[in-house]
Amino acid sequence: MQSTSVNGATVDTVTDQRRRTGSALLRIALAIFVTGLLAIAAIFVVPAVNGDQPPLWLYLTAMIAAPLGFVLAIVFALMSGRRAR
Repeated sequence: MQSTSVNGATVDTVTDQRRRTGSALLRIALAIFVTGLLAIAAIFVVPAVNGDQPPLWLYLTAMIAAPLGFVLAIVFALMSGRRAR
């Protein structure tokens, strides 16, 4: 953490590098989670549209992407939280 002085008071700020890393993790987590949700939606849409069973890769994508994105978002939330004093 860097300390800066604002109007005579010392304020701790987070470096830009850490902020960018956390922001990237959140974006990755959201992209993976949304991919999983789209796969879940596609599992229901495919049989309604053409009457066939959805392909295996769609099931695998839904099973892996949605929970992985959710866990990564929780990791981001825990990493970005402040420590208790």
